[in-house]
Amino acid sequence: MNDQAQGLRELVQTRVAGVRETRVITVTSGKGGVGKSNFTLNFALGLQKRGYQVLVFDADIGLANIDVLMGASPQYNLYHLLKREKSLQDIIYKGHHGLQFIAGGSGFNDLIRLSEEEIQYFSKEVEQLNGQVDYILFDTGAGLSKETLTFILAAQETIVVTTPEPTSITDAYAIIKMVTNMNHRIDFKLVVNRSGDEREGRQAADKITLVAQKFLNLPISTLGYVTDDALVSKSVKRQIPFTIAYPNSSASRSIDALVSRYLQEELRSRKSAAASHGVKGFLNRMYRMIKS
Repeated sequence: MNDQAQGLRELVQTRVAGVRETRVITVTSGKGGVGKSNFTLNFALGLQKRGYQVLVFDADIGLANIDVLMGASPQYNLYHLLKREKSLQDIIYKGHHGLQFIAGGSGFNDLIRLSEEEIQYFSKEVEQLNGQVDYILFDTGAGLSKETLTFILAAQETIVVTTPEPTSITDAYAIIKMVTNMNHRIDFKLVVNRSGDEREGRQAADKITLVAQKFLNLPISTLGYVTDDALVSKSVKRQIPFTIAYPNSSASRSIDALVSRYLQEELRSRKSAAASHGVKGFLNRMYRMIKS
């Protein structure tokens, strides 16, 4: 516990010292219906609870629902930015506890078809976020569409959400394998959602991590699991994130543990890895993907 507290203090100190760059995270899944968006939203709120500024991009083109989970009805989204009808600040909305988000829409589909001039404009707008927020989370669509692949390869790390169901495990491994076989080494992290208990969550995670290590020579960190909690579905109906509606629920406690684990791992990786240049590095990688 003392080590954990010390690690969190170091993270806060680097932020105060002004040397902390915005970190870009993609959240994805091999199949739909695993609770990926709900996890993204509550994970973001967990980071914000620790004092970090977080922005969520709803990049799920087909089933954008971050706004629905928060009971919000945004008037503008990325489409309006790309068409230069609105500025970046105009399309950023605030949800529960002041969590910033950009609503999903056709704009993310347009993103990979931009002209050179449009990419430059988009990059200039988004670069404003560097240092203004600590984390940007892209909640992508399930499966490996071109849009999702772009975000996975451009972000500094990707969280893959699965459930203990065999089909979900198989599809989660498939997306990891497909990206790795494209000769891209991505920092994948695994979350098991809707787990009956810790043992079931660990077993589900092991099925992926052990196979990935054996056949792909790819180490994957398991951030943890989120328990299968009836209060989660109740919070969805109320359109209030479960960590806010039911802060003492087992699912909320799971998220809190996941956030602690994530921050500890990020601290270690940040000490040992070269700088990834925050939002600008993300945009450069995304640009190369779009043009390839």
